[in-house]
Amino acid sequence: NAENQISQLRQVAEKSNWQIVSVFVDQGISGAKGRDKRPQFDALLIGAVRRDFDLVMAWSVDRLGRSLQHLVEFLNELHAVSCDLYLHQQGIDSTTPSGKMMFQMCGVFAEFERSIIQERIKAGLERAVANGVKLGRPGLPNSVKKKIFEMRDARLSMGKIAAHLKVSKGVVHKVIHSPSD
Repeated sequence: NAENQISQLRQVAEKSNWQIVSVFVDQGISGAKGRDKRPQFDALLIGAVRRDFDLVMAWSVDRLGRSLQHLVEFLNELHAVSCDLYLHQQGIDSTTPSGKMMFQMCGVFAEFERSIIQERIKAGLERAVANGVKLGRPGLPNSVKKKIFEMRDARLSMGKIAAHLKVSKGVVHKVIHSPSD
């Protein structure tokens, strides 16, 4: 829960006499996503470049990213604007040479963890397929497909068909233009 993490970071800031000027949380967005898919992470970097603050605090390195390349780029961007990094779980303070080294090592482990998760998911999907599980979204019932063709034959537009059947226009288009089963 981000609130638990924020609460503990606030306690650290208070003990260290650091003033919190902003809190950035991309709720429900994976750290594996790039900056373009994480609006608050992007706002954090923009704030650092504007020098709105001189230290970024994070609960853990994996809250920042799971790709070593992205983490190193992030650290480089922070240091280019004289902004340091504090990682609570790892006890890393990038104002020191050992802190910089530890940050990079933590990034390696975060990327390794992500690779392991991907391999587990892949193995699980392969096992499911081997056991006869059909992957993907469930198909559209034949009764709905039949209704789409009936409504098209009645010269209704794809938009009206979609609205009436509560499906997207794309689904209607796909049914009408796909080869028959």
